Amino acid sequence: MSRMTERFVDVRKRNAARAAMALWMAGGGAAGLLAQGPVITVRPEMQTTTTQSKFYCNVKALTLEERARHKQLGDKLAAERRKIVEGPIGYEFQFSPKTVSLAELAEWVVAESKCCPFFDFHIDLEEDGSLLCLRLTGTEGIKAFIRVEFHLE
Repeated sequence: MSRMTERFVDVRKRNAARAAMALWMAGGGAAGLLAQGPVITVRPEMQTTTTQSKFYCNVKALTLEERARHKQLGDKLAAERRKIVEGPIGYEFQFSPKTVSLAELAEWVVAESKCCPFFDFHIDLEEDGSLLCLRLTGTEGIKAFIRVEFHLE
């Protein structure tokens, strides 16, 4: 292999490693894995993951501490989900207020909205306070993104 080819391969490997590290550092939730568009690049000067898709994760939107807390809340929400309901423009995740508080769900939404601004969030407290719901919706293609990102398949 020529020296020029070796340098090109090294640069590509470093760029792939940077992209993987950026996604890994983003933690749980919508970490930037995309349901649309096969190209993912990380631009260090902006520290955002960009793609051919409109769905992206701003990995610098949260501090390290905020990311750790967001991951902790995301893991709890995933573990405590009672039901997932597919809607026409997104998904609804249902929880018991006995295991997930409204404050915890709202805290997760605030953080998620910073790094993934393409989501529309809807929080409902229903059935006389016995059902807590989070509906995630958005523009065309969001359902496929949610299915992949939240492992709903």
